[in-house]
Amino acid sequence: MKKYIPNLITLLNLTTGLIAILFATQNQLEHAAYFVFFGIFLDFFDGFIARILDRESEIGVQLDSLADMVTSGVVPGIVMFQLLHKSDADWEMIDYLSNFKEINYLPFLALIIPLAAAYRLAKFNVDDRQDHDFIGLPTPAMTLFVISLPLISIYGKEWAVNMVNGTYFLVVTTILGSILMNSELSLFSLKFSNFSFKDNLVKYLFLILALLLIVLLKISAIPIIIILYIILSMANNLLEKKTEFAT
Repeated sequence: MKKYIPNLITLLNLTTGLIAILFATQNQLEHAAYFVFFGIFLDFFDGFIARILDRESEIGVQLDSLADMVTSGVVPGIVMFQLLHKSDADWEMIDYLSNFKEINYLPFLALIIPLAAAYRLAKFNVDDRQDHDFIGLPTPAMTLFVISLPLISIYGKEWAVNMVNGTYFLVVTTILGSILMNSELSLFSLKFSNFSFKDNLVKYLFLILALLLIVLLKISAIPIIIILYIILSMANNLLEKKTEFAT
């Protein structure tokens, strides 16, 4: 029975993603975001349980990627589509093939998010360099960034609300985030092989700063935390290169 537990948790992650899709297509983005948060938690939890029970399997790896494609690929794409559709700029164009009916084409830009997520997940499955660190922005990190935006527009501080409702911000987030997911940028993992402060300085620094940001900014902190994660990873890469060069 124990061998089925990790896969059941992964299927529950997939279920939360499917429910989030239903909410997102109905423009109920707040509810979609909550289900995605739960799905991402389950995504971390299934691997953790599999290691504890010593029940890691190839089927589990593939199933995990399929679930991630829904929860961390399709859902953020739909959420971004809805955000772009109601953003504050007038990007409407004329569709000459539909009786000159005005159609806003810009929201379809959001489709590159699930496309980029699919490509990243496929690369991750065959890339043996990502045992300890990530190469490219993990799909859950990009997803957290995107699904936090509708929550910020409801509960965030005024400056944050104005920012996330801006079309230019949404376009840049879509394009840059999709590029980062498939970049060669090395980003540290939050897995700890030991709890030494010296060996995990950047991880502890990130966790402390992330906690402070959450206390100060609440939901508005999530995109900043993702940006902080990228910046600290880049700084850590530079320090490691300098250390290697010095030795």
